[in-house]
Amino acid sequence: MLCRRASRRAWTYYKAMEKYRFIDLFSGIGGIRMGLEQTGRFECVKSYEINKKACDTYEANFGDNPFGDVTKIDADSLPKFDFIAGGFPCQSFSMAGWRLGFDDTRGTLFFEVAKLIKKTRPLAVLLENVRGLTNHDGGRTLAVILNVLRNDLGYATYSSILNAKDFGVPQNRERIYIAAFSFVPECDFDAFGGGFSFPTGNGTSVTLRKFLESNVESNFYLSQKYMDGLKNHRKVQEEKGRGFGYEILDRDGIANAIVCGGMGRERNLIRDEPVGEYPADRNTDRIRMLTPRECARLQGFPDSFKTHPQVAAAYRQFGNSVAVPVIRAIAERMAVALDKHQGIMSDRQ
Repeated sequence: MLCRRASRRAWTYYKAMEKYRFIDLFSGIGGIRMGLEQTGRFECVKSYEINKKACDTYEANFGDNPFGDVTKIDADSLPKFDFIAGGFPCQSFSMAGWRLGFDDTRGTLFFEVAKLIKKTRPLAVLLENVRGLTNHDGGRTLAVILNVLRNDLGYATYSSILNAKDFGVPQNRERIYIAAFSFVPECDFDAFGGGFSFPTGNGTSVTLRKFLESNVESNFYLSQKYMDGLKNHRKVQEEKGRGFGYEILDRDGIANAIVCGGMGRERNLIRDEPVGEYPADRNTDRIRMLTPRECARLQGFPDSFKTHPQVAAAYRQFGNSVAVPVIRAIAERMAVALDKHQGIMSDRQ
């Protein structure tokens, strides 16, 4: 009954509306918000992010500061909305056994999301996480999440692993996405020709070459000492039968997943072509890291997007972000499904 009432209220509200209003949880630097808003069908009315440096970048680009703790949201004080989006942190659930119920999520950040859904009954929810969620805690974590959405909260729930490289950016980045819809329980939405399925990408082949900067600052090039250290480390690992080591990307290929920092960035090194002056104190192979701007491009952010002035923070933020084109493609399909569902509800009234 809850779902029916919520959906009918929503349809009345949207007779005069063109956009779905959403809450942006764990917003980071706004990748999910950007993807949703690029469709022209979604409008952000509230954001929450606890990392202050991420909030600074978010504010520089969207004009509002999202600083706030998701665990302290007062649902009654929120502006009117009907869509929740967020890339929540992956945590194991603490209770023993495989009861797979709402109580299993207590003490985790997903519980805060579920609690907000239960309280506000949005029309739809979009969640994002690392691919590792599928086998996290032996698969239990994902099983609990899907069970809570479907059986405890009554949402039609879909999940899929999508790769950014299939959506117009040359980055091998797999993530799991969960879409949930508050359709009336007795309505088999798929049977009405509405339903929902995740996009599969456009199959367009793009390479790193057009995403790289020219005239890169010298500090992004590795020193000869650092480069020699990487080579020696790889040699030692290979002698032990291990494959770990740095990787130099093919300019006509794609990048590995952009990560937060540390050794992971060394799997995304690039060799510059021998053009122009080259700093004498850098490595003779012209090997460098990808720049923050290049990382932004590989995540689908436009060049107008303002990066954090601290390079380390910028790397971390893009490593934690979503691939914007993937979010946009999913959002476009979710908007169609929501539109069709509202039409069904209208016909039934």
